[in-house]
Order: sequence, then C-alpha cells, then structure tokens
Amino acid sequence: MGVTDPAGPVMDRDEVDRALARLGAEHEAIETSLLALQDHAGRRLLEGAELTGVTRERWTAAEASITLLWAYFDAYTDALRSAREIRSRRRWSSRDDLVELTELLRGESVTVAGSATATANAPTLQGASSKLSEQFSLVTLVDRMNELYATSLDMVVAADAVWSALPARIDLLAAELQRTRRLAHSVGVRPGEHPAGDDLERITRTLTNLRAEVISDPLAYWLPTQGSSAPGGGRPDTTVYDREARALEDVRREIDAVLTVRQDAEQRLVKLRDVLSRADRTLAEARTARGEVLAKIAATEVPVVSGPPTVLQEQLATAAEYRRHAQWHRLSPLLESLEQKADDELLRARESLTAVTAPLAVRAELRGRLDAYKAKVARHGLAEDSFLIERYDAARRMLWSAPCDLRVAEQAVLRYQQAAAELLGGGRVPGPRGPEDRGGA
Repeated sequence: MGVTDPAGPVMDRDEVDRALARLGAEHEAIETSLLALQDHAGRRLLEGAELTGVTRERWTAAEASITLLWAYFDAYTDALRSAREIRSRRRWSSRDDLVELTELLRGESVTVAGSATATANAPTLQGASSKLSEQFSLVTLVDRMNELYATSLDMVVAADAVWSALPARIDLLAAELQRTRRLAHSVGVRPGEHPAGDDLERITRTLTNLRAEVISDPLAYWLPTQGSSAPGGGRPDTTVYDREARALEDVRREIDAVLTVRQDAEQRLVKLRDVLSRADRTLAEARTARGEVLAKIAATEVPVVSGPPTVLQEQLATAAEYRRHAQWHRLSPLLESLEQKADDELLRARESLTAVTAPLAVRAELRGRLDAYKAKVARHGLAEDSFLIERYDAARRMLWSAPCDLRVAEQAVLRYQQAAAELLGGGRVPGPRGPEDRGGA
C-alpha cells in the first residue's frame, strides 16, 4: 500500500497530473490488497469459526478494522474520482481548478463518516472513537489504511498459519495413536493394567483437547517473531504436540518390546526350563558327591548343599500361565527377572559342586603326583629300591584307603618325593602342594 506526498503550495498542472497518476496507481495497489485480504482463506475461516479466548478478542478488533478499511477506501476512491473530474473539465486547468485540486490532493478535504463502535474496536484508532466523522488528508488516510491493513493481515495470517500447521499434524498423530491403541489392546496393554495403557489414555485426552483449542483459539498457539514488522511474522507453537508425539513414540517402543516377548516367549521359556533343570541336576550331583566325600575323605568339613528354590519353579509356572492367556505385558518383566535368577541359580549350583568335590580333587592330584614320581624313579632304574618301595606303598595305602586322611596322605607323598629326590640327586623337594609338585614329574 502507498504513501502520498506531503502538502505544499498550489500545485501546477504537471504536478497535478503526476499526483493523479501516482494516486491512481496507489488506489489500484490498495484495492488489490484489500480484495486479497477479503478473499484470504484465513479470513473466511475466521468468519465461520466459533472462536474463543484471545482469537475471539483479536478477530472482533480485526473485523472492525476491516470495516473501517473499506470505509476509508471508499472515501479515498471518492476523493480520487472528484480530483479526476475537476482535472478533466478542461485541458489547461485554471488557477481556481488548481487551488481546488491542491486542497483536495494535499489538504484535509476527505470526510469519513465512521461508526463509533467500529472505530472503538479498531486497536490502532484508539482516541478517535468519540467522533462520528473525521477529516483526513490523503496522506493521513493512506497511513491509517496501512496501519489497519497491517494489523488485520497479521492476525489473519497468524490464525491461518496455525490452522494450516497444527490440526493436520494432530489428526495424523491421532490416527497413529488409534493404531497404537489397537495394537496395545491386542497384546494386553490396557488402562489400569499397564503404565503404557494409562499413557495412551492421557495422550488421547490431551490431543482431543489440543485440537479443540487450536480450532477455537489458534492465536493461543502462535509465537510471534520478536522484532519482526512483517505481517504474520512468527511460527505455530508446537510444544504440546511435540511432547505428546514423543510420549506416543515411547509407548510404541514399550509395545514393541511386548511384541518381541510374544514372539520369543516359548523359546525363552524353554531355555529357562533348561537352565533351571541343569541347576537342579548340578545340585543333585553336588549332594551325591557330598555323600561320597564324607564316606571317602576323613577329617574334612564339607559344605551343606541346599535344595533347588521352589519359588523359581512357581514363577516359571506363572510365566507359562501368562503366555497361555496372552498377558504379554505381565510376561515381559517376569521373564527378564527369571532369566537373571536362573543364571544366578545355575552359577550357585556349580559353585556348590566345586566346593563339595574339592577334597576329591585334592586326593586325585596327590595320586597323580605319586604315580608321576614312581614313573620318574623307574626311568632312572630305581624301581626296585626297597626304601622307595616302602615309602611308595605307605603313601598309596593312605590315598587308596577309605576314609582318606588328606593331611596324612599328603605328608606321605611328600616323604616319597623327598626320598626319590635324594636318590636321584635332585636335592630338597618343595613343601606340600607347591606349584612344582602340582606339575608332576
């Protein structure tokens, strides 16, 4: 929209012609802008919408501004038409014509009979609300129109931008939400039974309320750009939408985890049964070994072997029941807990077996060491040595008798090693169960 030149002395014919040409171009530009505002999709939506809040307040003011705009434009059009008629009276305008044209083009010669209510509602015209008519110069009139046009267009563009951006995105997210709700229901994720089901209900309520608020009060979700003077400078506020979109994605990941449980549940249950069965067999083996150790090894404290925990079997049965009734949301955390407990139970059983059979391992190591030294002595031609035979027989009786006193048997093996080392010229044999002794001959 244009700006008219400031007032000056009486205009000559050339100045008048130039001013009329400029005003004609300006009139066309103003008319084009007003018609574009009149046909703007955002304005038509605002006219037909049931508005609330800040949007209702600003649209009331904008409607008054648009009404005044057309009143100002009509007055501007009449003034331009009058000036053109005066100029067209004669080819060479008289001085009286030029004085009249100067007053019309530069003076406050334009009268606008305005509505007091409309003027009061126009935010940029506060202070002029008590007047039923006003006098304007064309310059002032264009300034008023520019101001009213900018504020009205800013409001219309902002509302249209919010309506163009948010409702469609909310509808897409709502459609995804419905698909997620159906999927969640199929795997047992329901409100009151699973946190993700409660989240879906909350997201549904929030999106429903958000869409209603965006439709009725779009300007409540508009963030104007600070320092921008261009109409519609800003962007839609998508904070609530983005938060709910992230929450829905979190729920979707939770449901995917439940779906994974549904697909792998049977395999995981079979594996759990196998792990617990191995733990039970290991504990049974440990109990059998404990009886053997108590019978064959004397003066040895053997740890007690506990039975398999019945709670794990009960939980395994509960997991199977969850799978049978498709309660995947309950099965998922239970399987994770059971898998960790089953691994721990198998480790405990193996540690029990190792602790129980430790004396038998020591006896086996002593037997191996004794036979290794005997073989070494035989290679050196001392197998018939009576002293060595006596020492060997004493150690062997202790190691192969039941119950076996490991401490006494170890001393007997050590004495045989020392005797063999002296005869072979190897010097002193290291102490009981040293690293060298465990290595054999």
